[in-house]
Amino acid sequence: MTRFVLARLASTALMFLAITLFVFVAFSRLGRSYAYRPHGTLPGQYVHYLWRLVGHGDLGYSSVTREAVTTQLLRAAPVTLSLVVGGLLVWLLIALPLGLLSALRPRRPLDRASSVFVFAGLSLHPVWLGLMLSWLFGRYLHVLPAAGYCSMGNVSTGCEGVGRWASHLLLPWITFGVVNAALFTTMVRALVLEELGSDYVRTAIAKGAGGFRIVRAHVLQNVMLPLLTMAGLLVGTSLAGVIFVESAFDLPGLGGILRQAAVRHDLPVIAGSVVFLGVAIALLNLAVDLAYAAFDPRLRGMLRA
Repeated sequence: MTRFVLARLASTALMFLAITLFVFVAFSRLGRSYAYRPHGTLPGQYVHYLWRLVGHGDLGYSSVTREAVTTQLLRAAPVTLSLVVGGLLVWLLIALPLGLLSALRPRRPLDRASSVFVFAGLSLHPVWLGLMLSWLFGRYLHVLPAAGYCSMGNVSTGCEGVGRWASHLLLPWITFGVVNAALFTTMVRALVLEELGSDYVRTAIAKGAGGFRIVRAHVLQNVMLPLLTMAGLLVGTSLAGVIFVESAFDLPGLGGILRQAAVRHDLPVIAGSVVFLGVAIALLNLAVDLAYAAFDPRLRGMLRA
């Protein structure tokens, strides 16, 4: 187990070096800034950049506002984290029961309705869905804030409280959850259908075991590990769509910072955002691999052998 953990840590470290090297080379050729000030040869410049990043958390300064890029990213990270965590809960609350029930009742009305949902979720763009929800519930019905963000601690947004914070994020959560739940619903349905066709399930049914007991005690337990891996991968890829959701609802998160930096041609902020998101995805994949090793008894047995 220790060897596996060390191997995954080493591969994550190599991924970190690859991300920072790519960003450094790409953006050092696009323009000169504080983050890419000449410092000898190109390898020497990269080592200097890496040392400042790892040793001091220094990603340079914005070429527009002259504010430290790290400060901007750390200020925006809680907004994006709130969006992703809440959206993930909505995503799971939709995909798990819908995929499970569709697998238990294939080719029934609910299964056909879930197919329509999956098709719509895969077809809808997050910006379009976000703008439609914002117009309907915010500007037409006036039941939820149409845009903006409200922090719980009244730090910089002029409002406070968990209730107002949640009300501002409810529509972004729904948008993020619906768009990503579509594909995950299909995965849940396929895995459960495959497990229901296994020999041990047919044997249990032949012995008189109830369907609910089989699903609860065996099927769900066997499909949770592959679903955990798929969920980790989907969360990592869905982070790329955060910029669309935050743009639709004008949220001051990492996606909003990246969008504004792209409009302003603020290269240090763009580079810092790419590094920040890339490292976050790498760490998320590491956490999924470690969780898989911790919960899968077969993998634990192979690692002990």
